[in-house]
Amino acid sequence: MNMDFKRELPTSRVVKEMYPLSTELNEQKKKNDEELHKVFLGESDKFVLVIGPCSADREDAVLDYIGRLAEVREKVKDKILIVPRIYTNKPRTTGDGYKGMLHQPDPNSNPDMLKGVIAIRKLHMKALEQTGFSCADEMLYPENHQYLSDILSYVAVGARSVENQQHRLTASGLDVPVGMKNPTGGDLSIMINAITAAQHSHTFVYSKWEVESHGNPMAHAILRGSANQYGRSVPNYHYEDLQLLNEYYIKSGLANPGVIVDTNHANSGKKWDEQPRIAKEIVHSMHHSEDIRKLVKGLMIESYIEDGCQKLSGDVYGQSITDPCLGWEKTEKLILELADLL
Repeated sequence: MNMDFKRELPTSRVVKEMYPLSTELNEQKKKNDEELHKVFLGESDKFVLVIGPCSADREDAVLDYIGRLAEVREKVKDKILIVPRIYTNKPRTTGDGYKGMLHQPDPNSNPDMLKGVIAIRKLHMKALEQTGFSCADEMLYPENHQYLSDILSYVAVGARSVENQQHRLTASGLDVPVGMKNPTGGDLSIMINAITAAQHSHTFVYSKWEVESHGNPMAHAILRGSANQYGRSVPNYHYEDLQLLNEYYIKSGLANPGVIVDTNHANSGKKWDEQPRIAKEIVHSMHHSEDIRKLVKGLMIESYIEDGCQKLSGDVYGQSITDPCLGWEKTEKLILELADLL
């Protein structure tokens, strides 16, 4: 093989024993899960905001940001259920570039996967300890999910991963809501097939074990827009797009139809400052159709402390080093406005 085997990493069981959740944190996570599960099982009409930085690049700024979310949470908790994004591994279209804290705990240093595995667990644990939030992360590598499986309350499967069999089958064995994004080409049938696979039970190989999953009834859609043959963004958050998705769900016969709408990526054309307008349009659509109101469970918003983004070597505290994000002042204003509009 044309690779060097550098070192064997500790198993997820070992890392969890090194950094275990206390009884109190387990109870808090269970409480968070119960509230979130009710939304995706149709038992609660709270509006979910999966919100946070494009990538979790540094612990101090991420925890600062989540602490601010905790303060806003108290003002909107009757209507809005906040789930912070702590995305610790990032897909790269060409494979090049910053791949997230899992690979590089220090973005400006060489990759160190051992430090990365520990860093991402400690970050998610500190968020739970300091704010009571159990957060969301992307399942870029299904095997690696085990390092965080007892901490996460929400999991996303990305546009480039949604056709992958291992992602779909692993999602079917998780006990938290899993959002399946539409692929970059925009074909909703691919996303619906992924949700179908995730909601069904399967026998497959996972982490050297033959396992049997029980199906995940909380698997749902994430609309993130797409790109056409010319590379131009094609949004899919409009009223007509939501009605179309609802028709797909009706034809599929899937349990618990639901969607989280991503206000950035191809839906905004990566114009981060369009996210508030897009968010409000989606809520407006909900007011015009009972079907859409039932279908839309919430939004996914890319937000950080400072507006925009910077280069990887940048030193602006709380500014994204990957996709541009909505800054904190605009974020807080948007959350409060959404609570008024719902």
